Amino acid sequence: MSLALILIYSLFSLFVVFYSIVQLGLVVSYLKNRKKVTSELSEFAKKPYFPAVTVQLPVYNEMYVIERLIDAVAQFNYPKDKLEIQVLDDSTDETVEIIAKKVAFWKEKGLDISQVIRLERIGFKAGALEYGMNQCKGEYIAIFDADFVPSPDFLIETIPYFQDKKIGVVQTRWEHINKEYSLLTRLQAFALDAHFSVEQGGRNFAGHFINFNGTAGVWRKQAIIDGGGWKADTLTEDLDLSYRAQLKGWKFIFKEEIGAPAELPAEMNTLKAQQFRWTKGAAECTVKNLGKVVKHKNYSFWTKINAIFHLMNSFLFIAIFSIAMLSLPLFVLKQSHPELQPFFKLATISLFSFAVIGILYFTSFSKSYKNKGVAFIHFIYYFPLFLSFSMGLSLHNSLAVLEGYTGKKSPFVRTPKFSLTHKSGNWKGKQYSKIKLNWVTLFEGLLATYFAIGMYLCFEWQDYGMLPLFTMLTLGFSVISMYSIKHSLVR
Repeated sequence: MSLALILIYSLFSLFVVFYSIVQLGLVVSYLKNRKKVTSELSEFAKKPYFPAVTVQLPVYNEMYVIERLIDAVAQFNYPKDKLEIQVLDDSTDETVEIIAKKVAFWKEKGLDISQVIRLERIGFKAGALEYGMNQCKGEYIAIFDADFVPSPDFLIETIPYFQDKKIGVVQTRWEHINKEYSLLTRLQAFALDAHFSVEQGGRNFAGHFINFNGTAGVWRKQAIIDGGGWKADTLTEDLDLSYRAQLKGWKFIFKEEIGAPAELPAEMNTLKAQQFRWTKGAAECTVKNLGKVVKHKNYSFWTKINAIFHLMNSFLFIAIFSIAMLSLPLFVLKQSHPELQPFFKLATISLFSFAVIGILYFTSFSKSYKNKGVAFIHFIYYFPLFLSFSMGLSLHNSLAVLEGYTGKKSPFVRTPKFSLTHKSGNWKGKQYSKIKLNWVTLFEGLLATYFAIGMYLCFEWQDYGMLPLFTMLTLGFSVISMYSIKHSLVR
């Protein structure tokens, strides 16, 4: 039995180590290329280019933010005769009337804008995008979720890159309207900033697969068609189409220097719903596309390795949760089986993974600081909190990944936003904020107790090697559980 536990623990630990090695490669690629690329615009971007563009705004019940989005897009610095705006409205509440009034307002000002309402909400967001694409006028399609507020120059800055006929997508960096709203939003920004710099940039510089992030990007319409169109058979239609289009030969580019502000979820259960959709969708895309990537003859071994770990990114939660659950029984085993000491010394290789992830996130985090010493002081506060937070979500997200791998289907649950642009803003009591608890939240609370026992045993046996891990796990599951309960009780 003990050997079986050690073997399982070792296999999951090896996955984390290999994942870290791939991430380290992204850090190297990013640091090697970022200054060269961001300091010089491409020749294409310097040339004026004004083809027909359709802006699609897929919306479902977003009464608090939809006017802000429409107004922002309506003020794009782009020739009116070349711009079409589709508000793809699947709403079932007063959002429909709000959109109708706003669309009428901008139509009177000469804008080509329409409220597109389907008879049936089939295929959720993917279905809405496909429906709109089949009737749009533009050669290029920019997409924005309801909580985004793109700058007036967004199209001016992105469209010129499409003069390169190989480009299928230009993806931009997400910025954050409400980063300072709470610790919850700051930790989300901490994670997303690393993705929208080191991860996307590193993959792009190295010529690996990257993904359209569902919003704040522009597609060449022909790339969507060649990729097979928008499909609703996964919860991350953006990742799915990204791989299908790139497998057809289309090139994607990520422009970190072009930002698009958006609102972060400020309520725990809403965030968990978003995480569930992202992780389950990624698992579904792994099942659907990984084999095609591995078998493809036109990609290098290293690009395929990166694609494997890119698609299997959500499996990391299963690995983390499994390692966490096994850590306590193995810690107990260690006390009664001194002959296993060599294994436990070997297990310290996992510290390499923490170091690499730390390097990746510090690379991203420190960019906004002139003084790297100050950046490091702030970083050593946020990084352990971020790790604890991620560990606390590992049960919830592992269940999502397992559903994705086993083919269990579930509806697309969108992430409602509440126009929280200032700390004084409030989501409590607003429509869309009433989310029920489930058994997972209760189990997360029990897991906090489970790992607290591990902390106690560290002091009891005066063996402190596992204390940092048990402490982060206890903190992570406690915070996730308590905030889930607290936010669900607010009306």
